[in-house]
Amino acid sequence: MAVLEVRDLRTSFFLNRQELRALQGVSFSVESGCTLAIVGESGCGKSLTALSMMRLVAEPPGRIVGGSVVVDGVDLLKLSQAEMEHMRGDRIAMIFQEPMTSLNPVMTIGEQITETLRWHRGMTAAAARDRALELLDLVRISDPRRQIDEYPHRLSGGMRQRVMIAMALALEPKVLIADEPTTALDVTIQAQILDLLQSMQRRLSIALVLITHDLGVVARMADRVMVMYAGRSIEEADASSFFAHPRHPYSLGLFGSMPTAGQRKTRLKEIPGMVPGLRDMPAGCAFAPRCEWVIERCRVAVPPLAPVEAGTAVACHVVTESLATAGHPV
Repeated sequence: MAVLEVRDLRTSFFLNRQELRALQGVSFSVESGCTLAIVGESGCGKSLTALSMMRLVAEPPGRIVGGSVVVDGVDLLKLSQAEMEHMRGDRIAMIFQEPMTSLNPVMTIGEQITETLRWHRGMTAAAARDRALELLDLVRISDPRRQIDEYPHRLSGGMRQRVMIAMALALEPKVLIADEPTTALDVTIQAQILDLLQSMQRRLSIALVLITHDLGVVARMADRVMVMYAGRSIEEADASSFFAHPRHPYSLGLFGSMPTAGQRKTRLKEIPGMVPGLRDMPAGCAFAPRCEWVIERCRVAVPPLAPVEAGTAVACHVVTESLATAGHPV
């Protein structure tokens, strides 16, 4: 049973009396103990999806204009601001990309963890500190009794990310969103953080939404994959099916631009062009100007996300209408 259900999530920005549609009907679900990876280039709407789920979109100029985000039977978009503040951290939590911009530089890491515990759980200062020490030990921070009184700038990037994980898991939420949790870390520390996330997920049976552009991380972590482009979901599949047979031309482009083991002196295949800006969205498929398989219908009609086989859905006219000839991506 899905603990998280996002349906037709739509977020817009209103500038100079113009509505710029940034998220255009994003839907997905995640079961307890499972991981959904959301992938795509920068500007595709991955992080905005996370911020919309957490109701952290700056308003104005942004606004969630429709849809639902249901966590454990509660629609977060129908809650008051005060009710949502209690839900954040308690039932749904988020690990942000860069901990130095998320941690308070003038508070020790212990103060930041205990603040959450005291506000949500009404713990005494002593009980909250004991729980904070347990959490720091849980996320494998060495000598937690000394580190608990350190300020964020005194810790390494990997240690700060562990603190962020400890804070996110302090209240044992049902849903955890991890937005590029290893981007700024070296390869060895990345592996440790990913191992830690998987361990905590199994321990607490958390539904994990992992936002990343790294297909290697997706292969390691994900049960299901959702590819986003220009604020829409354009492909959804089980991770094994996605890696065995990506369907959408954009997904194929992502794979083509990824280096493989043993590759030498071979130029990676880039996807020409860029993700369109909100003011420059094409009339039909947003990927059409960059797509080598484009047909005329792609330029005039937005393709719906449609099932192509069990567990797999694709938003592509070429795929869903079976118009492939030799070399087409079906």
